[in-house]
Amino acid sequence: MEKLYIGVDLGGTSVKVGIVKKNGEILKKLSNPTNLPQPEEVIEDKICKLCLEICDECGIDIHKDIEAIGIGSPGNVNNKTGVIGFSSNFGYNDWHLKEKIEAKLGVKVEVENDANAAIIAEVNAGCAKGCPNAVILTLGTGVGSGVIINGKIYGGYNKSGAEMGHMVISVGGRECNCGRKGCFEKYASASALVYDTKVAMLGHPKSLLWKICPDINEVTSKTVFDAMEQGDKIAQKVFDSYIEYLACGITNIVNIFQPEILCLGGGISNQKDVLLKPLQEYLDREDYARGLNKRVKIKIADFRNDAGIIGAALVGVNNAR
Repeated sequence: MEKLYIGVDLGGTSVKVGIVKKNGEILKKLSNPTNLPQPEEVIEDKICKLCLEICDECGIDIHKDIEAIGIGSPGNVNNKTGVIGFSSNFGYNDWHLKEKIEAKLGVKVEVENDANAAIIAEVNAGCAKGCPNAVILTLGTGVGSGVIINGKIYGGYNKSGAEMGHMVISVGGRECNCGRKGCFEKYASASALVYDTKVAMLGHPKSLLWKICPDINEVTSKTVFDAMEQGDKIAQKVFDSYIEYLACGITNIVNIFQPEILCLGGGISNQKDVLLKPLQEYLDREDYARGLNKRVKIKIADFRNDAGIIGAALVGVNNAR
């Protein structure tokens, strides 16, 4: 039987796992809510339970048929030791994730930063295939980011580089879990869009947003887009403000790295051209290299919400060779 891999996308909202072939094809997916905050042991057990459950549903022996488990996790990840030095959204320090999961499951485990895993997926088989210089932003609970320079993942000397969700774009602004104020992810993540939508709803009780989502506790990042489609002006204002912050951060990143391509992933990327058109217009105005023929392209990641699973599995593939 062909050797298979398990990819684990560890996010602040959900833990997603998939059985993945060597070529990146997902055979099956499962997920469970993360329900943060939780002790490390609870998250470890959740990962293990999902891995065993998905193997059972597929009739797979985790010890005989699974070559490796790859885990993509937020935070500064040492991909050699599998230790997560710090993860702001989880609140963990010095988390020996590789060691813990290997001990529980008896399978080889590789750990990589979640956004790095996503860019690995896109560069190997997605929208950035063949691009030696690429950036990905994953718009989820936070803003994850991965950078490929000359074909290699950039992590800095301490594996903490390219955390672009934590560059400040509003001095003295919203307080971030990392301890700073005004971080990019507090304005450009899916969580930020949900927060802004709720604030707008509370301030405008007649907005169509209430018709789209009568229970404010059920608001998602899609709520504002659904209301915009019906011509709601309040939803449009929320979106316009969100795009302004997202575009500002993206232009900063482009001006620093000038990659061939900047990929957008995460659930919000499902909006495709609704996002791309205003972002490209902003970048065309403010990109430092706007006078050159070679320009950065913004694209929607091919694998979107699956990039983390596929990329994590491919980390297992690459390290199992």
